[in-house]
Amino acid sequence: MAEKILDHSNGDVADNFYFRYKEDIALVKQVGFDSIRFSISWSRILPHGNISGGVNQQGVDFYNNLINELISNGLTPFVTLFHWDTPQALEDEYGGFLSPKIVKDFGDYADLCFKEFGDRVKHWITLNEPETVGECGYAKGTKAPGRCSNYIGNCPAGNSATEPYVAAHHLILSHATAVKLYRQNYQASQNGLIGITVSSIWAVPKFPTVASEKAAYRAIDFKFGWIFNPITYGSYPRSMQHLVGNRLPKFTKSQAEMTGSDWLSIYPKGIRELLLYLKKKYNPPPIYITENGVGDVNSSSWPISYALNDTVRVNYYNDHLSYILEAINSGGVDVRGYFAWSFLDNYEWEYGYTSRFGIIYVDYKDGLRRSLKNSALWFKKFLRNQTDVASNTSSLKLYSDQ
Repeated sequence: MAEKILDHSNGDVADNFYFRYKEDIALVKQVGFDSIRFSISWSRILPHGNISGGVNQQGVDFYNNLINELISNGLTPFVTLFHWDTPQALEDEYGGFLSPKIVKDFGDYADLCFKEFGDRVKHWITLNEPETVGECGYAKGTKAPGRCSNYIGNCPAGNSATEPYVAAHHLILSHATAVKLYRQNYQASQNGLIGITVSSIWAVPKFPTVASEKAAYRAIDFKFGWIFNPITYGSYPRSMQHLVGNRLPKFTKSQAEMTGSDWLSIYPKGIRELLLYLKKKYNPPPIYITENGVGDVNSSSWPISYALNDTVRVNYYNDHLSYILEAINSGGVDVRGYFAWSFLDNYEWEYGYTSRFGIIYVDYKDGLRRSLKNSALWFKKFLRNQTDVASNTSSLKLYSDQ
């Protein structure tokens, strides 16, 4: 829905990675990253969203070629199964993630991916930021499928009071189903890892009061705990249960057992505090920071030289990596890797081409020509231990998020 996108654009071509992936992989190597994180398009593999509708072999072939190209260049693929692109066929058939039927269809899709690619893919991510799908897809209506109550925004249908929790519930169960499938049928033979990407904020109390401190932790519960509490403990955070009440779906006993297994603000210190908080509250398995970065405005009136000199982004990465290293070295947090968001300027959900997140500049007026920004040059030095912060990163691998 173009009317939902800030500049009314679409992602039909975007960076044209489908045809230029070899060129982009060469750029990843040039900068010095060890890996690329990319997502598989569910409907490219299964055009009708389910196995009975048939497999698109051309889509399977593309991802096989991409994975093989990465490996032949010494790069490790980190593969996300779902990054907000629910097949339209399933939206039309039963309402997508509003229906429990999607749990089986997602499990079948995940199973197909494990069979086709698992001999080479050793790092799987089931879902990308399911809490964002719930909030922006079903409460605010700003991202797909664009549902909300009419008092929230201009949405054709939706209920912002109930649907976010229903959709997130089915997303959590879909994650749990895929994890169970992988662990039971593939992990022993394929020797890989599987996890989930959950985004979060770090909330700082506005006032030095107990009420303000509780409000800060409540904000983290509603962002991070919404997903991570169920997949760790099999239940939603108590603060959510108290405030959302019977609008929050319940896990059955078997489901609980299965699961238990300028929109961005900059606060570098928060990433250290969040990592320490996660270690204390959840004692999680190894952590990979799968997206961290900052965008700047894309203005057609600015010369390219201005966009290439992205000092704010350089400072952002330098500061955040420094605090991550403090969490590792002083706090004992088990962070195994870090993905910069993003490698290329890209089409952003909701914001289109109005914001640039890449360390590589993409010229949308000149054949999508790629140019290294100063942040890419900074990473080249960083990865060669030529920056102040780099000398302390021996335990942390740096990756690129496509």
